[in-house]
Amino acid sequence: MNRVDGRIALVTGAAGGIGTATCRLLAEGGARVIATDLREAPSAGLAAAIDASGGAIRYLRHDVTDDAQWGAVLEATLAAHGRLDVLVNNAGLFMHGRTEDADLRSIAKLFDVNLLGVVLGTQHALRAMKARPKDLPLASIVNLSSVAGLKGSQMASLYCLTKGGVRLFSKSCAIEAAHLGYRIRVNSIHPGIIDTDMARGVADGMRANGVPAEQVSRAMAGAHPLGRMGEAEDVARSILFLASDDSAFVTGTELVVDGGMTAR
Repeated sequence: MNRVDGRIALVTGAAGGIGTATCRLLAEGGARVIATDLREAPSAGLAAAIDASGGAIRYLRHDVTDDAQWGAVLEATLAAHGRLDVLVNNAGLFMHGRTEDADLRSIAKLFDVNLLGVVLGTQHALRAMKARPKDLPLASIVNLSSVAGLKGSQMASLYCLTKGGVRLFSKSCAIEAAHLGYRIRVNSIHPGIIDTDMARGVADGMRANGVPAEQVSRAMAGAHPLGRMGEAEDVARSILFLASDDSAFVTGTELVVDGGMTAR
């Protein structure tokens, strides 16, 4: 189940919790993984995953908002492995606050990472993947959205805008790739509140505004009918599913990993 033996996978935002867990599970599933992030060197967690992978995970510094860097990463991937089978557009930013207070610089950065980065990655992946041998399983592009791409969220309108855009962009690309006969599946993942640095940053902000720590923890866990926050590996397992042939007939849809949050 969920095996990706011999697949060549590229994961952006690999230094974060979901990115690192995804790299590790893909490597354990048999893939060769190119892990990219904006940092000069991998985070401690990713470095440990790289060491444990026995050479299955390679790290590259990569700014997803830079088209030339996307070209360099794809060139390095194709030079080393000859093809790309899986792209996980995981890099992303969160923005919290009143819509009227957002400054143009912060808005531009959010849009560049959450939208432009996904568009550029998908463009480069489509060009590379459509040339793969016909006897290989269908390629897979997995774009990280959010429950905020499915429903509104107060004090996070701009973040919702970007994640909603990722959802419909993914659907449109899935239809386009199928229409053009590219043998590429495209889907989006929609996590709930996941216990990562991003969620911890939101919690820190709430506490800084006077919300008691216990109340913050209760609110984040209680937002999910299952009664807990998600773990990075919960999302990574879902990404692995979409990367594998277990999802061979799945394209143009969203996989919601939210502990029941959006079922309410």
